[in-house]
Amino acid sequence: MSELPPAGFPATAAAGSFDRRRFLDALLAVGFVSTAAAIAYPVARYLVPPDSGEAATNSVVAGKAAALKPNSGMIFPFGSKPAIVVRAADGQLSAFSAVCTHLECTVQFKPDASQLWCACHNGLYDLAGNVVSGPPPRNLERFAVNLRGEAGAEDIVVSRGA
Repeated sequence: MSELPPAGFPATAAAGSFDRRRFLDALLAVGFVSTAAAIAYPVARYLVPPDSGEAATNSVVAGKAAALKPNSGMIFPFGSKPAIVVRAADGQLSAFSAVCTHLECTVQFKPDASQLWCACHNGLYDLAGNVVSGPPPRNLERFAVNLRGEAGAEDIVVSRGA
């Protein structure tokens, strides 16, 4: 003799069969779990900090001293950001972060004015990295400059901590 279905179930439901109610319950459970995961994943990504891209750079070789003529500048990579080394008309070397303090555009050297210029909003810095005019709120970060190597073939070494 066959087993009778529990009370409340239609007589046509056999043991082990999958009726509409169980299908809808399973569908709703899958939908709930999917929605919870879709909400939890971005929250978890926000709360867990990402791995740092690279170690902080403290010193780089910007180039050869002989290649940088008086009253000229050269942009070079300093870690993941650009930096600029400038040789003034008197031959003095100075280096700065080439990231404008206004909107992080790259500054460049203007030899006719002997100033650093940000093309985004016409910000000007003097050769000490100080703001002369325009919207930049802070001075450029200054780097230490040293020459290394034999005379005539010296490397320009730029370091943090000027």
